[in-house]
Amino acid sequence: MKNYQLKIPGNLFGGAGSLAKTADILQKEGVKSVIVITDEGIRNAGLLETVLAAVERAGCAYAVLENPAPEPSYLDVETVIKNVDATEGDIILAVGGGSVMDVAKLASVLKNAPYTVKDLLETPEIAVKKRKAIMIPTTCGTGSEATCNAIVGIPEQGIKVGIVNQEMIPDYVILDPEMIAKLPKSIVAATGVDALAHCVECLTSKKANPFSDLYALAGGKLIFENLRAAYQNPEDKRAKENMLLGAFYGGVAITASGTTAVHALSYPLGGKFHIPHGVSNAILFAHVMEFNKDACLEPLARMCDAIRPDLAKCPPSEKADVIIREIADIVKITEIPVNLAQYGVKLSDLDFLVDAGSKVKRLLDNNLKPVTRLDIERIYRKVLL
Repeated sequence: MKNYQLKIPGNLFGGAGSLAKTADILQKEGVKSVIVITDEGIRNAGLLETVLAAVERAGCAYAVLENPAPEPSYLDVETVIKNVDATEGDIILAVGGGSVMDVAKLASVLKNAPYTVKDLLETPEIAVKKRKAIMIPTTCGTGSEATCNAIVGIPEQGIKVGIVNQEMIPDYVILDPEMIAKLPKSIVAATGVDALAHCVECLTSKKANPFSDLYALAGGKLIFENLRAAYQNPEDKRAKENMLLGAFYGGVAITASGTTAVHALSYPLGGKFHIPHGVSNAILFAHVMEFNKDACLEPLARMCDAIRPDLAKCPPSEKADVIIREIADIVKITEIPVNLAQYGVKLSDLDFLVDAGSKVKRLLDNNLKPVTRLDIERIYRKVLL
């Protein structure tokens, strides 16, 4: 029997109108000044105004800092942290998608700290929380609001690296579906498939355990059953609320378990070619799970039982095929590209991809099936041609 543990945000609020809890949180914490981290897209979409109104109702001053990049490098994060250090604030409040929340979590352990982002890339365990953090996600997919992870790029190497430390677990999370009511379809698709990958990968990870399985199965069921509707019908508020919950459950599953080869092989695509994280995962997802299938029949069959109880009497291999077909169908219906050509990735880039992908040991080591360099090459070839 292996040991396992779970640490999740201590205070969770969900449902339409839950954003109003922001003022209550700030008053409860005795906050005088708030450091708000967001990005230009959130401001332009009008989402920031509602949050700032809640901050004002709490009688708090605030400073708004914008994350400069959608897929930030450690240099981008250092720029934000310099501004955080120069700003008075009792609490960090993130309003945005995964990159915004990752930067905010780093800010919560880096404000006026004696170490830097680059130090955390080498020794993430030295991080200590300096400010509490509130997460308000505006996409239905990254799950960053639930995790102790922050993903940053290392441009000189063309890769991404995850900084992982439980000190970065957010203190408060607000899952208000009104914040994703007008989310563009392309973002619903990419972040939704990313969240689905979290659930399926965590269920099939070497680190899977009863805690992570609980959330991975619940999250996977919500996403499999609602992503098509959330994409095809922007007015379907129930589907979007379920996606928001499914994404959060996927984030919790990551904290208890961990992603595997899908995410490992997507990192070089984001790091060097700046392909959006959810898109690169979607392109690889079905191919990696097909590769993994023979080693993951039992967990894939359990996921099938969750979404297709009518197939309960089918053998595990057939249930695994159902899940892989469902993944491919969702990627097709949400109109995510199925190869890398339109992102300028060429066959001549294959050596770099294999080298960079094979170095993501933190995630490859979680994969139930060993992944060789030749396996990695074969998977990339499938999405390059």
